Amino acid sequence: MDAAVDRAIERIREGFGEPLSVSRLAETARLGRFEFARRFRETTRMSPAQFLTAVRVHEAKRLLECSGAPTAEVAAAGFAGPQALTAAFTAATGLSPARYGMLCRGQGQAPPAPDPGPGAERGAVAGTVRLPAGLGSARVYLGAFATPVVRYPALAETIVDVPADRPSCYLLSGVPAGHWHLLAVAAAAPGAGHPPRTGPVPLAGGAGASVTVTADSVTSAAVRLGPPRPADPPVLLALPPLRPPADAVPPAPCAAFTPPEAHPGGVVRAVPHGPPSGA
Repeated sequence: MDAAVDRAIERIREGFGEPLSVSRLAETARLGRFEFARRFRETTRMSPAQFLTAVRVHEAKRLLECSGAPTAEVAAAGFAGPQALTAAFTAATGLSPARYGMLCRGQGQAPPAPDPGPGAERGAVAGTVRLPAGLGSARVYLGAFATPVVRYPALAETIVDVPADRPSCYLLSGVPAGHWHLLAVAAAAPGAGHPPRTGPVPLAGGAGASVTVTADSVTSAAVRLGPPRPADPPVLLALPPLRPPADAVPPAPCAAFTPPEAHPGGVVRAVPHGPPSGA
């Protein structure tokens, strides 16, 4: 981790509601403006302004989930007003603040569906996903994205339950041909040796990873999950719930991956979408 960038990220996370400029953040980092912007992007894969907006949208999500605050109050998380909040929030999560609030309250709103875009050329990404040692089972969301951020829209997605002691197979089908980011978010049950927690343990995977998908073929990629890093951008996409499964089914050995319809027994356990996740 770049110590100078670390100082700026801490400033963003603590003062996201303030009018923070790149120049002010560069001063916090004790770097020149252009050197700061270069090193920030190398560390986070985003510009300082993009990272700041991501943190503000994530805080708006938290406020809507926890308190159901009105849009005008949520806009105080650093946005110029309700219209600016709605535009940034909808672009990042796939839902307007009002619809996201309905999703949180279980009022019939579904998470946004993947949007692979135009074009008929599709391939797949397949492999294994593994949890860090010492945790219980986890529910894992995996998606292919055009940016290194879990934000709307996903190009393809799946949810897999992973047991504590072994990897599980996953398959992302219908992925457009191209060069994409493979990202994962999970909620794991605390392990027996961990201190008591109030909720699931958040995990992330795929930071910095990318895959090249070609038409009518399967790209192999293993995903290893771990604790989110301070430099990782927050999860913005409105996700289905990621509550750890009570008893994840031990996976069968991974077969040679072919299209899903060729595996009636299933090598991937997909969980239907439901109400939102607070990730």
